[in-house]
Amino acid sequence: MNQSPDTRPVRESEQLDWESLGKYLRARLPEVVGGDVELTSPLSVEQFPGGHSNLTYLIRFGPSEFVMRRPPFGPVAPKAHDMAREFRILEALHPVFPLAPRPYLLCEDAEVVGSVFYLMERRRGIVVRTEEPPALDGKPRERRRASAALVDALAGLHAVDVRAHGLESLGKPAGFVERQVRGWAERWRRSQTDELPEMDALAAWLSERLPSGPERPTLVHGDYKLDNVMLDASDVGRVVGVFDWEMSAVGDPLVDLGILLGYWVHTATGDRRDTVSAVTNREGWFARDELLERYGARTGADLSGVGFYEVFAVFKLAVVLQQIFFRYRRGQTDDPRFAVLGERVSWLARIATELAEKQ
Repeated sequence: MNQSPDTRPVRESEQLDWESLGKYLRARLPEVVGGDVELTSPLSVEQFPGGHSNLTYLIRFGPSEFVMRRPPFGPVAPKAHDMAREFRILEALHPVFPLAPRPYLLCEDAEVVGSVFYLMERRRGIVVRTEEPPALDGKPRERRRASAALVDALAGLHAVDVRAHGLESLGKPAGFVERQVRGWAERWRRSQTDELPEMDALAAWLSERLPSGPERPTLVHGDYKLDNVMLDASDVGRVVGVFDWEMSAVGDPLVDLGILLGYWVHTATGDRRDTVSAVTNREGWFARDELLERYGARTGADLSGVGFYEVFAVFKLAVVLQQIFFRYRRGQTDDPRFAVLGERVSWLARIATELAEKQ
């Protein structure tokens, strides 16, 4: 079968025991997916190359396709890359927020492929990363429609009534932002490879300015950004999937808005082509104020204190990249993309510091 345009051959360092996986899936998939699933064809595997953290594979048995998620190789930060938690979030979320993919199967037996993993449905569409597909390239009007769809999908997530759907168990909203700030500051200290006083100062700045909390806690995605959203290939003004729910919880929705702004606006520079904002600073994509205006109109949220959440988002992104760079420095991954992450951490620390000084 021809390779999918959005996948690549599996990196040599990220191969798994495919024979063991195939045997495991053949024994269990018919029960959880349905009797029409095709499992008689040989197993074939490709890899989704995007992202810097969890590993995502395309699993095929003939025409039947699934997406598999597992943690990265090597030691990982405590409570990070929790595939069982992500699976259970999708189980609870998919029925009430269908943009979250349907999960099929969780395997907590590390003997199968060396770690916990889960399988979910495959969605098809456009994921915009560092380059635009033809449906968007050079088309300001379509970029605006995609921008609006992205904000509307986030507002739709935040509109889900957590209590009415019995989703309170997905998180503890009281003290949510305080725990987030404290937790990410601790992750910075555990993964630090070089002195970076700006990061220590930012951790203190955030701790001293914690907001009082949301009037109505909502579902929080935790990593809401352009390349975690899939657009309809035939209508870029429609979102068909939202992915990567590992960090989701119940808490303050402005954390998601800050993350969206952080990736969309604050990581942009003129000479870098490896960030989402290298795309979103082109004509037609919403500017910061347009993102805020649309989100505010859809939700009625008070956005006067959004600056705090933007600083936190850029700080958090710096820590995420530092954790990956830490694994690279220790030889726990050989992905060449990670060699420059130390420089990007320093660069993000400077951006977050400048943002904080403007508040």
